Formats: sequence, C-alpha cells, structure tokens
Amino acid sequence: MGVNGAGPDRRAVPLGSRRPRVPARRTRVGAPAPGRAPSGEHVPAGLRTAAGYTWRLALLGLAVYLVVDVLARLELPVVALFVALVITSVLRPLVDLLARVTPRSLAVLIALLCTVAVVGGVLTLVGTTVADEWTRLGNELRGGLSRIDRWLTGAPFHLRPGTVTDLRAKIGDFIASHRSTLLSTALSGAGRIVELVTGLALAVFCSVFFLHSGDRMWSWAQDQLPVRTGSAWDRVGRAAWRTFAGYTRGVLIVAASNAVLVGIALAVLRVPLVMPLMVLEFVATLVPLVGSPIALAIASVVALAARGPVVALLVLALIVVIGQIEGHLLHPLVLGWSVRIHPVVIAVSVAGGAVLAGVLGAVVAVPVVAVGWAVLGELRNRGGPGGSAPQPPAAGDQPGRRKDEGRGPDQGEGRQRGG
Repeated sequence: MGVNGAGPDRRAVPLGSRRPRVPARRTRVGAPAPGRAPSGEHVPAGLRTAAGYTWRLALLGLAVYLVVDVLARLELPVVALFVALVITSVLRPLVDLLARVTPRSLAVLIALLCTVAVVGGVLTLVGTTVADEWTRLGNELRGGLSRIDRWLTGAPFHLRPGTVTDLRAKIGDFIASHRSTLLSTALSGAGRIVELVTGLALAVFCSVFFLHSGDRMWSWAQDQLPVRTGSAWDRVGRAAWRTFAGYTRGVLIVAASNAVLVGIALAVLRVPLVMPLMVLEFVATLVPLVGSPIALAIASVVALAARGPVVALLVLALIVVIGQIEGHLLHPLVLGWSVRIHPVVIAVSVAGGAVLAGVLGAVVAVPVVAVGWAVLGELRNRGGPGGSAPQPPAAGDQPGRRKDEGRGPDQGEGRQRGG
C-alpha cells in the first residue's frame, strides 16, 4: 500500500527494463478454459443417455440373435436336451422316493419302465377306441354332413343345397389329382420321423444320467468355475431348476385336469372319440392360453358332425368354462407357488416363440421366460444370507412394497439374521 493507504505502491521502473510477468493460472489437462463451455455441451443430456442405451441394446439384441441362430442350427440336440430335462423334472421325485429303499440305478430303471408302461397303455387305449368306433363314426359323420348341409341351407346362412357335399367332392378330387405330390411329401416326412425317434432316444439317454447322477454332474460343472463366483452360480442354477421343474410338473397337472374335465363333458354329451379328444386336449394344453381352445374347437367339429349344432354349441361353451377354471383356479393353485408370470407376458411369449420356431417355440417360450425371470430375481437379490432371497414379483406386475421397507438398516439386518 502507498502512504496513508492511498493505493498500491507503484514503484518506478528503470528506463529500458520490463515489468515482471504475472504467471498465468494453470488448468487441468483437457479441462475447458475459463469462460468457455465444455466440449459436447451442445448435445442434450437426454440424447446422450438415449444413445448409450441404444448401443447397449443393439449389442444385446445381436447377442440374442446369434444365440437363437446357433440353437436353430442345433435343433435336434437342443430339443432332445429340453425333453430330457422335462423327463428328469417329472420323474425325479419318484426316483428319489424309490432310492430310499433300492439302489439308485434300480430306482431309475423302475421309474422309466413305469413311464413307458403308462404312455404305452394310453396310446394303446386310444388306438383301440378309434378302431372300435371307426365304423360307427363313419356312419355318424356321413349323417352329420347331411345334417350340416340342411342346417346351412336354412336361416341365417341360406346357402344353396349341397354345399357341404360339393366341398367334400372337391376335396376328394384334389387328393386324387395331387396324389403323387402328397405321396412325395409323406415320404419326405419320413425323414422327420427318423429325426423324432433319434431325438427321443437321445432325450431318454440323457435323462437316465440326469436322474442317476445329476447332482454329481452339477458339482463337476461348479468346480470348473472360479471359486469366488461358485456360490452365486449355485444359487442361480438351483433357482432356475426349481422354476423349470415346478412349471413342468404344474403344467402337466393342469393339462391332465383339463383332459379329465373335457372327457367327462364329452361323455355326458355322448360325443364319439372321447379318449382321442382327451389326449388331444392334454397335449394342446401344453401350449398356454391357445392350445386348449384349439383342441376344444376340433372337438366341437366332431360334435357338430356326430350330434348336431346344439351339442356343438355346448362344446364351444366348454371353451369359456374350462378357460375360466384353468385361469382362475388351476393356475393359481398349481403354478402360483413356483411360477408367477402375468398373462400378458405369457401371451406375448407364446406369440414370439411361435413366430421364431413354430409350435415348438410356442411350447418352449413360457418355461424359458419363467426361468429367465427367476434367474434375474436371484441375481437381483443374491445378497440375502444363505441364498434365501425373497420371491421376485410376477413378470409384468407392479412390484409390491417390501416388508422391511421404511426400517432402518440395523432393524432390517437384525430381522434377516433372525435377531
């Protein structure tokens, strides 16, 4: 300061010399200069976030596409392994029960023999029923076509007489004129039958080892993983297996219940071919939401030809009744404890699976989605002690509040530890 605080002391500088330079303030490397906007400031934050999600989703979609493409090329072994897992999930409780009193090898053999006996007995019963009722069914179908023809000529359709008869004649002419093409198609389908038998044999072969030493195979697979991730993979694998086994057993119980209900209703209405239609209903129910209505629609056509339009309408009413029983009673009771998926997610999964892989994709879609959701829930909650993570909410539902939400960290931790 100058004298009496008048201002800064400005000392005289000798002639010909320079004032000392004031060093500039240093900035970090890559940091914007003072007063200048940072690089990329003109790009909105929302657009940057959207771009980040876009390339991540693109990579994820590419990975999914490659996986689906590889699985499509390996259709036979993949389907065989899926069927082997289905057989294992169904027979595992019986094998574990028999293994308490017999060696496990003998328990696996007894379980497989019992399964072959049951399936063979059902198919034999269906074939015998069709053979016994074939002659009577042919007469009823011919009479039913005449009744349908007379029914269509009346109100409200008012079609010309002989419409059904002409249609049947056209179908016969088409088959006669394209007999060689149909024969070549049937011969080419023989290759598919060979693949089917091969895949079934591979599935049974794999299921024998899964039933006999599945635990040891899983332990060996865990030993190949890093030690620090072994426990996490073990929890994820067991959660996936619980979900898959629960879904498989549950859907078989639901399919059997639907088949029994349909058989009782058709027997009361005196519709022919009750046993084959029951088997068709059982197989069709394996495709959720859409399989059972298709099977009952076929049953209604048989009822229309054999018993008339009134009985056919009653069979169509079964579609609504059995759909309500399946959706509001059987699924919550049988599948609610193992698989919790919103009906919208089921419908979209079945449609997507049918588009990607046809009927097989429609059958496989729901268990794949259920297992994926269970694995995601286990990964999200794997921090629970002892691997006992809470059950994730249903896919497509709004997750509910946790019981310990709003508690302090000490209280929640003490409750989890059992304190």
